[in-house]
Amino acid sequence: MSTDVITLLIVDDHPVVRDGLRGMFLSASGFEVLGEASDGVEAVALTAELDPDVVLMDLRMPGGNGVDAITELTRRGARARVLVLTTYDTDSDTLPAIEAGATGYLLKDAPREELFTAVRAAAEGRTVLSPAVASRLVSRVRAPGNEPLSTREREVLALVAKGTSNRAIAVELFISEATVKTHLTHIYGKLGVKDRAAAVATAYSRGILG
Repeated sequence: MSTDVITLLIVDDHPVVRDGLRGMFLSASGFEVLGEASDGVEAVALTAELDPDVVLMDLRMPGGNGVDAITELTRRGARARVLVLTTYDTDSDTLPAIEAGATGYLLKDAPREELFTAVRAAAEGRTVLSPAVASRLVSRVRAPGNEPLSTREREVLALVAKGTSNRAIAVELFISEATVKTHLTHIYGKLGVKDRAAAVATAYSRGILG
């Protein structure tokens, strides 16, 4: 099997949704579905057993919700990246998932090519946030009075929001990868966040992006 194949675990409490997602990924090259889980507890157990590259995680499931599962996977230091795929885009759903450690957040009405692209980006550790989701994040992630971002920091953050890797950002802006990391550190500090996903979400909520 090609080393470029991205392995997946599908987590959703609806069998029809799981079947649809499995069929979608089976029809596309470069993906392998290792298994399915119907709730968060099963998702944590199967992630440990199967070690997928990406976990497609629903949020609201009886028997163990997605945020609790993401929190536990983060606590365990799981290698898998978690891409939330849900019908809910309210701030009460999005923010806890991102804070718990989700790499990305998409809605179930996303076009299949957008989903494929998001899974590939997530597998590489790049942030994937639907603008529709990010724009719903509200005042509780705001921190008025923080130092504004510089022009270059805004440029870096805009590229991060597109799922661009540090290396690609360095090439595009004609700076070193180390400089990109320094800018990200400053961005995290100014926005009061700890990672790329939270930085993008906070930037959308404050109107810095989009």
